Order: sequence, then structure tokens, then C-alpha cells
Amino acid sequence: MVFKRGEWPNVDDYAIAVATKVAAYGAYVTLPEYGDKEGFIHISEVSSTWVRNIRNHIHENLRVVVKILKVDPEKMHIDCSLRRVSNESKRAKNNEWKRAQKAEKILELVAKENDMTLEQVYEKLGWPIEDVFGEIYTGLERAVDGGIEALDEVQSTKKLKKQVADFAAQRIEIPSVEIDGELTISVPGPEGVEVIKKALTEGLAKGKSHEKSTTEIYTLGAPRYKLRIVSPDYKQAEEVLSEVLGLIQTQVEHDSGTASFVKK
Repeated sequence: MVFKRGEWPNVDDYAIAVATKVAAYGAYVTLPEYGDKEGFIHISEVSSTWVRNIRNHIHENLRVVVKILKVDPEKMHIDCSLRRVSNESKRAKNNEWKRAQKAEKILELVAKENDMTLEQVYEKLGWPIEDVFGEIYTGLERAVDGGIEALDEVQSTKKLKKQVADFAAQRIEIPSVEIDGELTISVPGPEGVEVIKKALTEGLAKGKSHEKSTTEIYTLGAPRYKLRIVSPDYKQAEEVLSEVLGLIQTQVEHDSGTASFVKK
């Protein structure tokens, strides 16, 4: 189970659904994020192409991503669509679901540690984390990266925040992005070797000034050098690469040399 803060989904939301009954006119589903409330997918919302056999598209116990079309709390009725979910939206929702499941497993550990119900931990810790970071799992990732101080703005007790930060550190591995490539440098004249050495040393120092990234430069045999950068995300990796290459190229070109980089 993964809890959602709202009791009902909103129109145009994407939700996880599990098919419970499939008929010729459509499929009934439950929405586990909303207390297993029942939804219905009319056959016209199953596929954008002609549906010869509805079971070719959905069958009992199949988990799918649906788009919410209509919500009627009085009638306890939710209309859903399968055909209006793009591949990109499907991937995004499934990723969100997996992250929410991982976050809930960690909150369950906090609940057990304090003899609390999971619902109580959501109220006292989970939702306050969501208020600050927009997503509970994002907050837990920040806690892994920055310790309990990353949760300073979260309105919860220090005890609960420390516990969740400790459990997160044990169970969450921060993903990383690697940029790897070959750097070719040439500087004419008798001082060329020293110019290259100085440029690479300063470029390496620039890369190492980014605490959350790792920069490596080593020779493949002059004039070829390996440049490798590992960062928490692609944007940061590109920023570090730009700074390192920019400094090296500036130093080298100042002495009439050339420096080029090819990604692997």
C-alpha cells in the first residue's frame, strides 16, 4: 500500500490502477493509492485504436496507469482512461509509484521503532517532509546526502527526523551520472609539457572543488588524456565538465596550443 494525502484523486491526475473485473463494455479497477476505491474504464477509453478484444489491452490483476476523467464522491464513482496515458506519463507515474513504495518502507521502520501506526508516522513525519520537498522520497534522498540537517525545515521532532535519516542512509543509494571522454592536448615549443601539466593540474583542482562530484584526469599517452566526471545528476556533471574543460582550454590556448574533448 502507498498512502496519498488526498482521499480522492483530482481530474487529470494519473493514478495506479489494478483491474478487478473485465467485461465487454469496460473494466473495473481499484486505485490502491486512494484506499482501493473503485474506478471504471469504459471500452471507449481503453485504446485509441479499435478494440476487437478488450482482454488484449487489459485483464484481471493487471496493474496499469490511468488518467482520471471524472470524480463523483457522492456516488463513489471514478471514471478513468487508459488510452489518454502517454508512454512518458506512464513511465513518470510508475517511477513515482516505486519511489513512494520505497519511502513507505522506511516510514514503516520508523513506525515500528516508535510503536506507532503507519498513518501516524505519515501525519507526524511523512507529510511534513512532503510539504518541504514536494515528495517524501526526495526528502529522504536529501537526508542521505546531507544528514539530518537537510531536514531542518521539516516540522517534526528531532527524534523522528534522526531516525528516518538513519534508516534512509542504510537503504537508499544516491544515483550518479558519469561523463567519460578523451582529451587531446597539443602545445608547441619547449615549454609545451609544462603548460599542459599546469593546465591539467588546475583543471583537476577546479573539478575537485565540487564536493558532490568526482573528477579524474590521467594520461593515455601524450597527447591523449582520459577525463572522467561522476556527479549526482547529468546537469551537474555537465556543469563540472564545462568548468574543467573551459579552464584547461583557456590555459592551453593562451600558449598557442589546442585542446579538444570527445565523449565516449
